[in-house]
Amino acid sequence: MGLLERAGRVLMSVNNKRVFYVKYLANPIYIDILKARPDVRLDRIENESPEDFYAPIVSAAHVYQIGAARDELAPHFHVDAAFLKRTPNLLLVSSNGAGFDPVDVEACTDAGVLVVNQSGGNAHSVAEHALAMMLTLSKRIIQSDRRLRRERDVNRNDLVGNEVEHKTVGIIGLGNVGRRIAALCNGLLGMKVLAYDPYLTAEVMAERGGEKVELDELLRRADFVSISCPLNKGSRNMISVREFALMQPHAYFITTARGFIHDEDALLQALRDKRIAGAGLDVWSKEPPPPEHPLLQFDNVLASPHTAGVTTEARQNMGRIAAEQVLDTLDGKRPPRIINPEVWPRYAERFKQAFGVMPG
Repeated sequence: MGLLERAGRVLMSVNNKRVFYVKYLANPIYIDILKARPDVRLDRIENESPEDFYAPIVSAAHVYQIGAARDELAPHFHVDAAFLKRTPNLLLVSSNGAGFDPVDVEACTDAGVLVVNQSGGNAHSVAEHALAMMLTLSKRIIQSDRRLRRERDVNRNDLVGNEVEHKTVGIIGLGNVGRRIAALCNGLLGMKVLAYDPYLTAEVMAERGGEKVELDELLRRADFVSISCPLNKGSRNMISVREFALMQPHAYFITTARGFIHDEDALLQALRDKRIAGAGLDVWSKEPPPPEHPLLQFDNVLASPHTAGVTTEARQNMGRIAAEQVLDTLDGKRPPRIINPEVWPRYAERFKQAFGVMPG
């Protein structure tokens, strides 16, 4: 028997690859795809599961398919250094979405664990949501709806809105979501697109439909400021008191990215002082926000509970690409959406120890 044949038998032996998740998957298609593989065992854990139930599962697991939102998981199922000590066989942490808030990527890298996400899988849905927020706010649809429900004899002249054609949108982060927002705003609505993204050249940003500018210039010129960058050390609290003060009084702030990129207290003060015209918020520091949240008391704030990417089509696509990426990784291939590529050499050695072959 040749080496490749023996390796193939090792990789395809029944249930020798262990995957688990806690309560949530993007879509049931994930289960269907993994069930078609006899060499893969998939375990489900609940947030309330007792330790004597979940401890053996996480200890034996090679893959943790994890929820993208931190508030979906009990704290002891967040991936940090303490959790990784309990998962000696873990090779891969795979997020259900583009975000990976419950994952300490640095701790995973230190432990030789690969982290992947499903970036791009729900990008069109998120871009549509951002555009819907812009239109709803600009046309004052939310105020019109609320007044019709609360008042008699509403005067439509009190609800004059604005067209978005020929207006300027400033997009912070011109990646999978941002580039789609740019395409919709420019191609569909005839808007001018400014973009701030320190990781992209002016040429690449022009190809994606945006004019590269610095953040301060974007804030000063834009009629709509849309956040679509990831949350990291560089973007945390990137939009705070100073930045809101730079925006035009008629401008709207839109975010479908992650909480903590903008300072909620600073936004609250900007709205109270009428420094900006309003806001569309899909992400929060605590999700979902309580009904008494101060930002929910403004009629010029359009709110959603982190549902920009939650559509039937996006969820199915996310479940499919997540399952395919996990199986490709377990089959020894290099996954396409790696968050910590610097871990690959150490990860590869650990993979070889687990399955007898080098990935790549």
